Amino acid sequence: MIYFDNSATTPIDKQVLDTYVHVSEQFIGNPSSLHQLGEYATQLLQQARQQIAQLLNVQAQEIVFTSGGTEGDNWVLKGTALEKRAFGKHIIVSAVEHPAILSTASQLEMLGFDIDLAPVDNSGIVDVDQLAQLIRKDTILVSVMAVNNEMGAVQPIKRISELLQKYPKIHFHVDAVQAIGKIPTEHFLTDRVDFATFSGHKFRAPRGVGFIYWRQNRRLAPFITGGGQESNRRSGTENLPAIVAMAKALRLLLTNATKKDAYQRQLKDLLYDQLSQYKKVTLFSIKNPLISAPHILCFGIENVRGEVLVHAFEKEDIYISTTSACSSKKHLSANTLKAMHIDEKKAQTAVRISLDDYNTKEECEQFLAVFKRLYNQFLTIN
Repeated sequence: MIYFDNSATTPIDKQVLDTYVHVSEQFIGNPSSLHQLGEYATQLLQQARQQIAQLLNVQAQEIVFTSGGTEGDNWVLKGTALEKRAFGKHIIVSAVEHPAILSTASQLEMLGFDIDLAPVDNSGIVDVDQLAQLIRKDTILVSVMAVNNEMGAVQPIKRISELLQKYPKIHFHVDAVQAIGKIPTEHFLTDRVDFATFSGHKFRAPRGVGFIYWRQNRRLAPFITGGGQESNRRSGTENLPAIVAMAKALRLLLTNATKKDAYQRQLKDLLYDQLSQYKKVTLFSIKNPLISAPHILCFGIENVRGEVLVHAFEKEDIYISTTSACSSKKHLSANTLKAMHIDEKKAQTAVRISLDDYNTKEECEQFLAVFKRLYNQFLTIN
């Protein structure tokens, strides 16, 4: 099997799984319990929080655990809307955000908030000058993802941070789900970023766990209320085994991250260069390492719908995706391609390869051999 769908989810690392099992078996107490078992669980929870904070060079109290990226995105948008509605109801998100952002923004719009979409250029990069023109006196939030999940475009978070220095009261949120471990942390976790969301299953941790970076002195209304866990910010019994396992996965991810990224980019460039030689192949992703992530490659074959190509590869035991996994089964065209003004028919051909450092050159070569055969088959049909 060749698995090239790591932006949808990654296989859990064996060491991480061992940690998950160990904590599940040995630390049975609820961190909120007063007895000694609860205290042991609390200590382990805080150790995991401290480890994640140190890896990101932030304070431990700035890490809040969640169930993943979708909850985090929903929380920052809705929590800001509730917390700051007395000061304004205007929110700006980029036109190429994940459905967790765009759907939440649409829901807030139905509740009376004003939503503006910051446009992107033909590479899927946010136009910072046009974003600046959207800012109003009643703007309360700007949300821009660090790395686009469909094209792999790296957004200019540093430039947006510089822009928002002039607007200190506006919350600045970054969806960092596809960025962590793929581009340098300082490129998307700047001093001006107030909130950033992360999801464990994108970096070989268990599913159903994530965290938010929450800058000190910023306020969000709670998204889940109840017992007051996470310092009264996010109620619900903490998923201790998954949290500890996620902390380990993050440490493994960021160990030799630069070397891992360079390796993934070599694989991506190999695929890019070979696919670019086919006349009827459109490469939607760009190769420029300054504005493209090392692990995502989006392309299409003329007149071949993306889901057809996905299933053709599946029969060969090779797994890729039709852009965002969250939209693929709904047969929706890639949101990013629409924002880039790509023709609808051409957008429907898009598929995504997403790599991780466990993938190999041999897998890429096997993929390319299968691709050549499938490409020729589709040519005879079309």
